[in-house]
This record gives sequence, structure tokens and C-alpha cells, in this order.
Amino acid sequence: MSETQRKLTTIFSADVQDYTRLMGADEEGTLATLKRYRDAMSRLIGVHGGRVINTWGDGLIAEFPSVVEAVRTAVDVQNELAGLNAARPADGRMLFRIGINLGDVIVEGDDIYGDGVNIAARLQVSAPAGGIVISNTVYDQVRNKVAVGFDFLGPLAVKNVADAVPSYAVRIGEREDAPQQPRTDDVRPAMAPVAQARRPAIVGHKPVAFFAVIAIALVVINILTWQGVFWAEWPLLAIVFLAAMNWSRSQSWLDPRLAGLGVVAAGLVCINLLSWHGVFWAVWPLLAIAVVVSLRWMKRR
Repeated sequence: MSETQRKLTTIFSADVQDYTRLMGADEEGTLATLKRYRDAMSRLIGVHGGRVINTWGDGLIAEFPSVVEAVRTAVDVQNELAGLNAARPADGRMLFRIGINLGDVIVEGDDIYGDGVNIAARLQVSAPAGGIVISNTVYDQVRNKVAVGFDFLGPLAVKNVADAVPSYAVRIGEREDAPQQPRTDDVRPAMAPVAQARRPAIVGHKPVAFFAVIAIALVVINILTWQGVFWAEWPLLAIVFLAAMNWSRSQSWLDPRLAGLGVVAAGLVCINLLSWHGVFWAVWPLLAIAVVVSLRWMKRR
């Protein structure tokens, strides 16, 4: 039996955005691209002194003795993969999300376990396609050592972890040899963390107002042309669906894929009720969505 011990390390977690869609469109081509991209990622991890711990499906876990080198690796990975994607059609590009956390882990043989790994995986899920999200423990170590910008995203809730983890998005594309300019968003406010934490949630206000104006206009037109039929219910349902999808994508604390499936499920129930003929047919697509969500959730853990 392998000896179990604990250590402080930097965990690097990555996976592919929309991997299921890519596999559905071209299974063999997607697997070949995944191997090519993951080989490039593994090479860069080794160059920066890291070690690949595990790969599964479209995911990868690595660890680094240096926090700085872990962030530099992530930036190099995203830049190199962006170059590879530039030659591919927009709907065939393979975009990775990366999360990085510095934490205490349990080591057993070649594997690592614990909250430190779980937090890195949760940060990865919160990252945009082609982006990087880091924890506050990483930010504290690299803020003055890596010439990239950082955007504070607020506290991130992590399952089985008591306290929310403050997180930061890394701004990619700034030259590492460029002089580092002081930025107000690189400094965490001491007196108003709650106000900062709310920033991601208000990004979608303008689109919501736009959808609301269209919905009100449709209701007014329906009333002014009333002939005993409320025909606006279907375009209203479409507007609510689009607004809900837009809102779910603007929340940093939600997995965009799980949130999107939840919106689709709610939309199916509404369609079933609005077209009710005594049969709840939505139960079958809802069951399929529940299976997909369950598999996705187990994969995250």
C-alpha cells in the first residue's frame, strides 16, 4: 500500500468547453485534436517544472512546485492553443478552461486528493472557454511576479468547503516583457468585498432590459389587436428563454453547461403546459437532461 502524506502544492486543472458537442459532430477528429492539444499542454507543463497527475475524458490535472510557473504555464498553454485554433473553423475549435489553486493536498502514490484539488476543478468550471481562473491563494503569490492583468470575480462557493473561495480571472494577451502598470482592479478592496463580489451578477442588466421592452411591446400589441386570442404567449416564452440563457451565462458561480440544461428543461415544461392536451410528454426529454446533468456533476467531482 502506498504511503499517504500531505503537502502544499499548486494544482492545475483543465478541460474542454463543449466537448460533448465536438464529439457529436466528429468523434474521431475530436479525439485526434484532443490528443494533439493535450500533448502540447503536457509538454509546456514539463517545460515549466510541472507534472501531469491524471487525464480522463477531456480533462487533465497537473501539479507544480512553483505557483508562478503554474500561471505562466496556463498563459503559454492558452496562447499556443489559440494559435492552433486559428487554423480551424469557428465551430470546430477546441477551447480549454483552466483553474489553478494553491492548497494542501493528500498524496497517495502518484495521485493527489482533497479540497485543494476540488477547488482547482471548481475554478476550472467557472473559467470561460480559452480562459484561466485562479484562487486568491494563487493571486497573492503571483500578482507582482507575472505581467498579466487580473479581474476579481468575487467569492466562489465550493461543495464541501465551508468558506467561499475568492477568485480572479487572468487577462491573457499582455506581453510579459511590458512594464506592469498599477491597476485598481488588481487590488482587493479591504472595506467593500461584498460590492466587488456582486460585479459579475450585474453584467447582464442591459440585455435583460432589452428583452423586457420587447416583451412589453408584444403584450401591448396583443391587447390593442385583441380578437379573443392571447397569441403573444409563444413569443413571450421565446423571449424569457433567451433572457434566462443570457443570465445563466453571465453568472460566474454557475456551470454554464448545467445552467443551460436547466433553462432548456424549464422551457420544455412551459411548452408542454402551454400546449396541454392531457399528456405530460416533457417527462422523457427531462429524464434525458437529468441523466446528462448527473453525469456532468459526477465528472466534476
